[in-house]
Amino acid sequence: MAAYKRVLLKLSGEALMADRSHGIDPERLNDYIDEIIEVSQKGTQVGIVIGGGNIFRGMSGVDAGFDRVKGDYMGMLATVINGLALQSAFVSKGAQARLFTAIRMEPVAEFYYKPSVIQALENNEIVIFSGGTGNPYFTTDTASSLRAIEMEADVMLKGTRVDGVYTADPEKDPEARKYEEITFTEALKKELRILDLTAFTMCKENEMPIIVFDMNQKGNLKRLISGEKVGTLVKI
Repeated sequence: MAAYKRVLLKLSGEALMADRSHGIDPERLNDYIDEIIEVSQKGTQVGIVIGGGNIFRGMSGVDAGFDRVKGDYMGMLATVINGLALQSAFVSKGAQARLFTAIRMEPVAEFYYKPSVIQALENNEIVIFSGGTGNPYFTTDTASSLRAIEMEADVMLKGTRVDGVYTADPEKDPEARKYEEITFTEALKKELRILDLTAFTMCKENEMPIIVFDMNQKGNLKRLISGEKVGTLVKI
């Protein structure tokens, strides 16, 4: 029995690289696809926001001399490329998947429209959101918060390479302690970087719980959806 009927899964573009310097690692992509299909087949409706950092990051473009707005739009296009890769991988395995973009680019993908998204979810199609929010100066964290709220998800899942939220960066501080649960207020007070501030505030104000977990650990998503305690829960 699934603990959640509808979830928004946020994946970074960098996660798709695995150990590569850029692009998409087919093995990592297939691991993600298989696990998402499994939870979808058990009845959980899944929406996915994918980043584009494995191809291009807007802020890194600014550092290289690009105009910020143009750099952000380039980053949005990178998320569409990743979205197409996800959609193609799902379809190749027999799963129904719909790709929506925040910027019009038919026939590449459908333009985002909430009623179409809800209908797809209720038909148990996997929904992929790309193009961020469609606006410069906003991250895919913010797009994830926005889409989670709009699609009326039970929870927003942030798949990362660490197994939760810690008192400090566990990759740098061996004494960092993991939180099993933490409130939005506590996280703000401790200045824990769970999402960017805009995205975090949106979740807090709309009472959208967040679970931060290690997506690279096989089986974690399935265990989390089934109700096991995986990662860190951020709640009101």
